[in-house]
Order: sequence, then C-alpha cells, then structure tokens
Amino acid sequence: MSENNEYTQLVGAVQLPPIPLKRLDKELPLPKRAHTGDAGADLYSAETITLEPGQRALVGTGVALALPLGTVGLIHPRSGLGAKHGLSIVNTPGTVDAQYRGELKVCLVNTDRSEPFTVERGMRIAQLVVQRVELVDFVEVDALDETVRGEGGYGSTGTK
Repeated sequence: MSENNEYTQLVGAVQLPPIPLKRLDKELPLPKRAHTGDAGADLYSAETITLEPGQRALVGTGVALALPLGTVGLIHPRSGLGAKHGLSIVNTPGTVDAQYRGELKVCLVNTDRSEPFTVERGMRIAQLVVQRVELVDFVEVDALDETVRGEGGYGSTGTK
C-alpha cells in the first residue's frame, strides 16, 4: 500500500477535520508529521536563541490555528531533543484552547546542568497533538462516592 493511500485510509478512519492554519512567518515550514500516522506534527522555531543551563524561554513557532470547539492542541517535547540535549518544555504538555487565535509559542527549558543549548531558527522544537476533548460541567456535592482506591494519591501504591 502506498504511503498516500495509507494516509487517506487513516484520515477517513478517524474523520479528522482540516484545521485552519495561519502562517505568520512565510519562511518557516508548516507543521508536519515525520511519518504517516504519527500523532504529533513538528513545530519549528521562529528564532535563534541560546539557552544556558537551567534557563527557559518562550519561543514562537510562526503559526496560529483555529481549532474547532471540542478539540485541544497539546504541545509536547521532542523526545530526541530531551534525550540527547536535555531540552524540554516547562509546562508539558502546553495547552492550546480552541478559542485561542494567537501564535503558538513553546516555553522551552534547558535541563542540562552544564551545557548551553542553541535553538536555531527553523529547528523542530516541539510536537503538536490535536485531540477531541469532553466539555463537562461541574456540580458541587457534599460527598463523593466511595471507591477501592479512595484518597490514595502520590506514592500510595509503592514501587514494587
């Protein structure tokens, strides 16, 4: 099966709506997936910036989106940048709400303790995953129903 046919079948199977995208920087590539069927589309840095160890910076991507109501954009780190260079995202995943129309920005952080890292303009710095979300209302109650887990939270199940 050709890659194009495979992609067409995937899109038909999940019925993804096309997302309106405004290119704010015509010299940067549009977000794109590295492989057919990948969840995340790569986002590119609109600037060159050097992050010293422990430093963070808000970096533009040169694109804005019009996500439909009932969806959310989640900005995730790229695994290779994290594993090889310690580059991550402070608020991972970053949340892009459906009503937001500004430039997508990524709050990068250099977690390496000794080496600065230079983000070059046009470098792939993050991945955007678009998902459907359940829009729920909340109702205040006096008590919650009992469960086996109860209030067991952080570390309550141990490590073994």
